[in-house]
Amino acid sequence: MNGETGAGSSARKGDASKNAQHDQDDQVLIDRMRGGDEAALAAFYDRWSDRVYSLALRLLREARDAEDIVEETFWQAWRNAARFDTARGNVGTWLLTICRSRALDRIRARRRKQEDTTLDDEAEYESPQPDPAAAMVISETGRIVRAALAELPDEQRQAVELAYFRGLSQSEIAEKTGQPLGTVKTRVRLAMAKLREKLGSLQEARP
Repeated sequence: MNGETGAGSSARKGDASKNAQHDQDDQVLIDRMRGGDEAALAAFYDRWSDRVYSLALRLLREARDAEDIVEETFWQAWRNAARFDTARGNVGTWLLTICRSRALDRIRARRRKQEDTTLDDEAEYESPQPDPAAAMVISETGRIVRAALAELPDEQRQAVELAYFRGLSQSEIAEKTGQPLGTVKTRVRLAMAKLREKLGSLQEARP
């Protein structure tokens, strides 16, 4: 009996030690992310993405929406790494709380979309006539986008070009480049964030 009790106590101590090491490893990655280390974000993604996806899928019940929430969750964690406070919980709790919040936002957005759907959505609209001024704007926009792409790091530009210009899925990009899927997803997410920042003036210029 005492032997069984001792074995159970040892197992619990072993589990506690593993959990403590896990938390410490997470904290190291968060600290590196605070310093802008993109490799740390990729490692953090590989470490936690399955659990984040499971939670998102359980809440949303749609695989595509769940995948979107995973990307949004890790992007928010990347941006807010400096705000993480160990006094308020461990990294896993913090990350899954972000996931749950983003998923609930998506659920509320779904409901609003359903409520806003009316018969007007079925109305047919005439195609507008070509506008020379609009064509010039499109041409200039293309030039600005190409310039913004040229400023991205090579690996991020390659990921975006494969995804958006050649139509490859992120899994296909990972297979083609030999990079882990989490790394590819991270590169695409970072690249798109940088492009949004660089192209913000285009959004502001729209009438």
